[in-house]
Amino acid sequence: MALDYRKCAEEIFSHLGGRENIISAAHCATRLRLVIADNSKVDVKALENVEGVKGLFNSNGQLQLIIGTGTVNHVYEEFLSVTGMTAATKDDVKAAAAARQPLPQRMVKTLGDVFVPILPAIVASGLLMGLVEALAKANPAFAGSDWFAFLDMVANTAFAYLPVIVAISAARVFGGNIFLGGVIGLLMIHSNLTNAWSAADGYGVWYLFGHVQIGSYTLGQINQLGYQGHVIPVIIAIWCMCKIEKWLHKVVPEVLDLFVVPITTVFSTALLTFMILGPIFSSLETAVLSGAKVLVQNPFGALVMGAVYPVTVVMGLHHMYNVIEAGMLAETGVNTWMPIASAANFAQFGACLAVGIKTISGKRKAVAIPSSLSAALGITEPAIFGVNLRLMKPFVCGMIGGAIGAVFGAIMKIGANAYGVTGIPGYLTTTENTVPYTFLLLISGGIAFALTFFSWKEDDIEGEKAAAPAAEAAPAEPAKKIIVADGHEVFATTKGKVIPYTEIADEAFSSGALGTGVGIEPEEGIVRAPYDGTISSVVDTKHAVGISGEADMELLIHVGVDTVKMNGDGFEALVAEGDVVKKGTPLIRFDRAKIKNAGYRDTVVVLLTNSDDYNDVKFGADAE
Repeated sequence: MALDYRKCAEEIFSHLGGRENIISAAHCATRLRLVIADNSKVDVKALENVEGVKGLFNSNGQLQLIIGTGTVNHVYEEFLSVTGMTAATKDDVKAAAAARQPLPQRMVKTLGDVFVPILPAIVASGLLMGLVEALAKANPAFAGSDWFAFLDMVANTAFAYLPVIVAISAARVFGGNIFLGGVIGLLMIHSNLTNAWSAADGYGVWYLFGHVQIGSYTLGQINQLGYQGHVIPVIIAIWCMCKIEKWLHKVVPEVLDLFVVPITTVFSTALLTFMILGPIFSSLETAVLSGAKVLVQNPFGALVMGAVYPVTVVMGLHHMYNVIEAGMLAETGVNTWMPIASAANFAQFGACLAVGIKTISGKRKAVAIPSSLSAALGITEPAIFGVNLRLMKPFVCGMIGGAIGAVFGAIMKIGANAYGVTGIPGYLTTTENTVPYTFLLLISGGIAFALTFFSWKEDDIEGEKAAAPAAEAAPAEPAKKIIVADGHEVFATTKGKVIPYTEIADEAFSSGALGTGVGIEPEEGIVRAPYDGTISSVVDTKHAVGISGEADMELLIHVGVDTVKMNGDGFEALVAEGDVVKKGTPLIRFDRAKIKNAGYRDTVVVLLTNSDDYNDVKFGADAE
């Protein structure tokens, strides 16, 4: 019998906690996507029993009901009629879901989205600057050569035109035209303006509307001063530019869009930036940078930040420091925040290395030693998540070592010429401070190592059961690609034979209703993150998680077939919703024997739930 679309929509609506509890609704090829104000008001059990609903899950702040291809669009139309809501796109729903996050979390994520993509350019420039300066020191004749002049130009370019790079990245994040963003960035450092680094010699003023005074302010006054050395005014300007552009696209007739929108956007943004945004936010940024400099050069402030830094890494908030570091580099060419990060990171190396040397567990040693080496190179996530944080005492010892090392860095006024580089590679960005930087690493890493070695004991952990996830935190061999969507890669979540999703022994998975992907017949009882991302959901029964990554990839990782009936027995969730994870981070530990004894398959299902958003999706062997 054909599904009664109206009845299905009415029943779904009746279990959602009222119209006021539904923020937005859209649909894709198979699912009804809802953003809910208060999930506690949703009757999940009743929704699962609605005729036509084949399943549901939460992902990226969305309640997604699986209804099926060719059916979901009809149910959606009836749902709009029943609720009185207007149609929304998937992007609208994603935006509404993102807006539900706390403001501080949204702001930090936005800053990370702007600065992380430009990190390679900053790192490349910083390292090259370090190499050029080192060569000039070793051979004074080189400093006057054409090669030095050329390499110095190449190394300085990213910093000289940093506002342009930031503007393009910000336009991408805020959904505007990146080329218009580039124009605004170039405009803010135009050659007709006095270079901000030469402002002490004076600069001119334009009076666009004569000398109309409003208090002490002259209407239309524009200081002929560039914004070299500033990043916050650029981000704010591009945010406004994107708002203006989007509004114009809505109100300008399509036939005039190409002519009216770009020129109006650039002109209005330019006026707004130079008359209001630039002067205000450049002053605020200067105040923030001045405060940050005082903080990091003050031993007490450095002590606090050196201890807190790894905590912000765990919370995924450490990208907010990029704003301060980029501002310091743009203003003075010296990043005095870097020693704090380097001390904190190298201390986690010392603590992890102590565990690796002291532990009698061969498996734990096999994880701790490589993880510590990674931390020594500035990549601390394996050491923090795989070893130190799991054992806790090494993590705390690392915080102590980082705090003391940061104090030393503040006293010695160590600075770097880049950001994003810490630990041993930091030598290339601290060529003016090689000796004190060496002592900083020895102090932070040495103290953390000693404290951990003498205070941590093997029985400090939750018994041998707790040793297993740490040992399994890093696979012995590189994980293979199992999904590639428009060039974006998903790696295997566990070791084992990969099978097509169509061969999974559960119609909900094999039909593609939940998305397309693969199944893995596991050889071990651990599930790891298939890419760098954020945990969007963890089911109460701990056997499944949702994870979102680059290019809005939404994955459902489900351990076993019908294992929801085990009510969590045999499963341990190692992450929580909102956690930021790196590729390889342990997500779920499961007992394969318990699953089989209960009569279920232990197939690990990995599905790209929004596979219909991509043009070219390859799975299994085709993804290799």
